[in-house]
Amino acid sequence: MQRQGLVRTSGWQLEARTGAQQAVPVELGIFVDNEICIRRKEIIMAENPSLEAKSVVLVHGGFVDGSGWEGVYNILRKDGYNVAIVQNPTISLADDVAATKRIIAAQNGPIILVGHSYGGAVITEAGNDPKVAGLVYITAFAPDKGESVSSLIKDPPPGAPVPPILPPQDGYLFLDRAKFPASFAGDVDAERAAFMADSQVPWGVEALSGTISEPAWKTKPSWYLVVTEDKMIPPPAQRFMSQRAGSTVDEVAGSHAIYVSQPNAVAAIIKKAAGAAKAAGK
Repeated sequence: MQRQGLVRTSGWQLEARTGAQQAVPVELGIFVDNEICIRRKEIIMAENPSLEAKSVVLVHGGFVDGSGWEGVYNILRKDGYNVAIVQNPTISLADDVAATKRIIAAQNGPIILVGHSYGGAVITEAGNDPKVAGLVYITAFAPDKGESVSSLIKDPPPGAPVPPILPPQDGYLFLDRAKFPASFAGDVDAERAAFMADSQVPWGVEALSGTISEPAWKTKPSWYLVVTEDKMIPPPAQRFMSQRAGSTVDEVAGSHAIYVSQPNAVAAIIKKAAGAAKAAGK
């Protein structure tokens, strides 16, 4: 039987390959066998008949804090979900995973774990917790084993938008304040986008280089919201990661700050994930 996979040849430069399943050297790329990945998830869900995910944990990305989830939080709470928000220090991946696991431990029952941007790397590692029933990526990084955010972004394709990241200061990164609104928050109202630019949280270089030990998306079902006008993570990169993870994908037009500008779209995919976990448990 022939299968079609994707090979990552350099950063976000992708090519399709069709043929018999074959091993590809790590230095040349990755062969994606979604069939095996999806089958593993089906087995996991079948072996957990009590899944009823009514708890949601939200994990923010770099340059921001958890307050940006307020709109999504309000919608989910109104619809009867228990919602907790992680305040990542964004100094190292290990510290952010630990912070997320502390919040997971405090929740009751199965959890839908949601990550935006760099928060996707955090949930990819923290999502191995047995309480996590599903993962939701909101225009987020979904690294594979041994990958980091740094390794994923090192070779952007020609013509891709380049995030206006300033040179590191004492081991931390910031976005250019003047360019922040257009790059990060293009569909957020001007006043709020300016506030986000002026209230940036420094993002530790060490956090970007933190590698994944075992990606949770290989054994947990996942959903991915592709944002088609994102100027921080190119849409082709989002599609590559979501396909590699075997995610259920929705697409919406919007900026990288989609969780701020369009909380209804973000809440909708989270509720879809929670409903799927519940249906699988019946």
